[in-house]
Amino acid sequence: MTDPLVRLEQVTVAFDDRPVVDRVNLTVSRGDIVTIIGPNGAGKTTLIKTVLGIQRATSGQLSVAPGLVIGYVPQHLTLEPTLPLSVRRFMLLSGRALSDCKAALERTGVAHLLDASVHHLSGGEKQRLLLARALARKPDLLVLDEPAQGVDINGQATLYDLIRQLRDELHCGIIMISHDLHLVMAATDRVICLNQHVCCSGYPEDISQDPAFVETFGHQVAESLAVYHHHHNHRHNLHGDVVSTADAHEGCSHDHH
Repeated sequence: MTDPLVRLEQVTVAFDDRPVVDRVNLTVSRGDIVTIIGPNGAGKTTLIKTVLGIQRATSGQLSVAPGLVIGYVPQHLTLEPTLPLSVRRFMLLSGRALSDCKAALERTGVAHLLDASVHHLSGGEKQRLLLARALARKPDLLVLDEPAQGVDINGQATLYDLIRQLRDELHCGIIMISHDLHLVMAATDRVICLNQHVCCSGYPEDISQDPAFVETFGHQVAESLAVYHHHHNHRHNLHGDVVSTADAHEGCSHDHH
């Protein structure tokens, strides 16, 4: 069993006494890919900010592993349009050595853009650049907020496949926020459906059958996801350890509040 990289216990975040995140439990260990889904205004971004230490919890407990290094990929790259900025300069602003920056760009498939202007990159290239900047930190935990935002459908599948590869290569933990339900079901080990509180959580195959999921997303979405079959030839349990298919559902939880 590996020690958790991050653990949230009964975490609540409230603004003006109104809970935006309500008594959420979440544990992420090395090898985990955990995807947070939910409707707009469900508290997903607030939860991520709490994990990053940007937002303080109103109550509950947040614990992180000693010396934890987090690589963060925001939903958008917003730059001043009149500010000239090359990919090389953007990567070096992270404070990492040029060799680390080049290696990260190579791994995300955009090393050839080293001297290109960031302003001229496509949506997919920008997302890969943001991922490279996060990788240059050599993170224990990757936090990805809508990593396929602005990427075409073919590029999305490829990007999610890359994310799975990085998990295996780096043996890191990954937390994702995503609205791409069909694609993300093939890219994740666990799904947490958030609507201020945790409506339901579990393995991708099971989540679409949960009444709370159906209530949140509707019968049509649930039925379309129900025919999905997971493509991994192995799974990770809640502690990040590889388990056999027969043992895969052990520890699966469906929390209703």
